Amino acid sequence: MQQFPIGLPVIIIVVIILYILASSIRILREYERGVIFRLGRVLDGGVKGPGLILLIPIIDKMVKVSLRIVVMDVPPQDVITQDNVSIKVNAVIYFRVIDPQRAVIEIENYLAGTSQLSQTTLRSVLGQSELDDLLSQRDKINVRLQHIIDEQTEPWGVKVTHVEVKQIDLPQEMQRAMARQAEAERERRAKVIAAEGEFQASQKLSDAAKILGEQPSALTLRYLQTLREIGTENNTTTLFPLPLDLLRPFIKTGETNGEGPAFPAPTVTVDK
Repeated sequence: MQQFPIGLPVIIIVVIILYILASSIRILREYERGVIFRLGRVLDGGVKGPGLILLIPIIDKMVKVSLRIVVMDVPPQDVITQDNVSIKVNAVIYFRVIDPQRAVIEIENYLAGTSQLSQTTLRSVLGQSELDDLLSQRDKINVRLQHIIDEQTEPWGVKVTHVEVKQIDLPQEMQRAMARQAEAERERRAKVIAAEGEFQASQKLSDAAKILGEQPSALTLRYLQTLREIGTENNTTTLFPLPLDLLRPFIKTGETNGEGPAFPAPTVTVDK
């Protein structure tokens, strides 16, 4: 009969003790929680952590749940908008577990469930909106998506904090049509601005003519200013009319003597 060494039973006992200790001691990080099941039932206050957790081997089972915010990409979805435009849209969703016990008990996999729910909600909400609203009111659509998804994940103990539509891919023909529309809009604004400028300029000219008509001396000053501007140019001959106000006393003197106007409105030619 074969004899076992004396130390072998001791080694076996030590191994068993180490296995029991390893299976009964758990350490959870600050952002982790453990849901404890004892013989298949959740203990009262069965959410433990963080820190050192002691379990009864074979009897207790623990499921770890992370409380950190999960950033999940929603795959591109083919959507037909309310105005019958086919687009492809993707999004990103931010959520976290606020009730670990419900996240483990109420749904088999809360990550997969939230992802699938986000995809269906994205198609549903965007399909009820028009293309112009998707492009111009994206913030409102993001808030609506967040509210709908959060309302449906609340029984799972999952809180959706934010949903963001990342990219909207339009068909090529729709991009060309929108480019033509934008170009036409810019041309319309340019014509409106030019018309408003002409209208304001005509108003200013009308006001200036009214002032010059009421103040003859202002007209004389304007003549002199025009003469100075012409004189600064390299002209060989300058032709400009003299204002009648300067000659009016001579005209009146001729009419008084019965000789008629002394001369018509003259012009002066200056040769350089």
